[in-house]
Amino acid sequence: MSRIRGGVFCPHLFVVMLALCAAVPAMAQPAVLEEIPVAPVWAGHPVGFCLLTDAPRQYVAFYDADRWMTVGVWSLDTPGWAFARLPERVGWDSHNSITMVLDDAGHIHLCGNMHVDPLVYYRTTAPGDITTFQRIHRMVGPQEDRCTYPQFLRGADNELVFTYRDGKSGSGNQIYNAYDVKTEKWRRLLDTPLTDGEGKANAYFQGPVKGPDGLFHLCWVWRNHPGCESNHDLSYARSRDLVHWEDGKGNPLPLPIKLADCDIVDPVPPKGGMINGNHKIGFDSQKRPVIAYHKFDADGNTQLFNARLEDGAWVLHQTSDWDYRWWFEGGGSMIFEIKVGAVKPAGPGKLAQTWEHVKYGTGGWFLDEATLRPVGDFERARPYPQELAAVRTDHPDMQVNWCAESGTGVPGGRYALRWETMTSHRDRPREAYPAPGMLMLYRFGAE
Repeated sequence: MSRIRGGVFCPHLFVVMLALCAAVPAMAQPAVLEEIPVAPVWAGHPVGFCLLTDAPRQYVAFYDADRWMTVGVWSLDTPGWAFARLPERVGWDSHNSITMVLDDAGHIHLCGNMHVDPLVYYRTTAPGDITTFQRIHRMVGPQEDRCTYPQFLRGADNELVFTYRDGKSGSGNQIYNAYDVKTEKWRRLLDTPLTDGEGKANAYFQGPVKGPDGLFHLCWVWRNHPGCESNHDLSYARSRDLVHWEDGKGNPLPLPIKLADCDIVDPVPPKGGMINGNHKIGFDSQKRPVIAYHKFDADGNTQLFNARLEDGAWVLHQTSDWDYRWWFEGGGSMIFEIKVGAVKPAGPGKLAQTWEHVKYGTGGWFLDEATLRPVGDFERARPYPQELAAVRTDHPDMQVNWCAESGTGVPGGRYALRWETMTSHRDRPREAYPAPGMLMLYRFGAE
């Protein structure tokens, strides 16, 4: 029995996981239109890279063959890479992903290589010029000494927002900042953290996801300590502006949101089979949020559930009938034996959902929209060509990693990064690991 492999956590709204779990019916696989070598990269463990398109330029951020954080740029109409190495070196921690964004003045903001570490944040002093990256040691000031999971996003008025966890697993709060492009200064978007584990827990989020209703939707699990078996209480909140938050009934939520006050979707207890990073927000044809996750059933098997907000109340629907129990415990980055995808409308009265399972392989279900039970199967669409899925490196325990592009994109195709590394290893050093491999940039289009 082999475990599920392929794909690392990428900070851009879970871009890799969403691409691999896209809930859409089968379609022709994309064709490779261009194949562009970037640079040799570290292959000892998976960690998220970044691809940012601002036509006609593209930027990549990665850890090079010697583990140094590096940014590259090239022009789509004038091939040829230029690189700038930053004084940041990754260890063995797969949490230390890199994320980038462009502000409205064209300056590049970069953050990464931190897991309960002081803020690692760079910004260019000249628009688009990677040679002008400058380390900014303080973004706002307080609560920047134990940072993890950096994420850039755009708010309701398109303002640039930055969020991260302050603290550690089992004891952390979520911070939100907003950027003023005129003054080139950050400020707190929220006067308090969004969530507060009160020193007893922290929240692991999916989102904020802007839904078809125009609202930002957020779901999370609480975790009591570094052991992933301690995840519990699937929770939810929504907002129009990322400042004022409410529960599924529309009642205001006091900030910071605490476990005692939050909108609990499903009160899954610790050791109940629910894990952070495997809860996904989707929507049905009526624009109602549907949260996909897994937990143990009455027999102790791991099942996929979909919780839907129906008339202001969360209704739980068991979708799978698997005869398998995935038990997990401990800390560190790990290989997931099960992955769940978000639901999407798939025609009158139907939704579509994908999944991956260590025992049952990969699949896609059409769901009856009323019951959220499977009514048929479909072959999952391939986001990348089949010939690129196989590992090419001759070394044990290897996987293929993908990172889709963020930014403006380019008409007539889409880009993605591909590289190979060893699988997750609980963030522990390895004695033997492969030589650096080539980071490749691909452009895909219709066959």
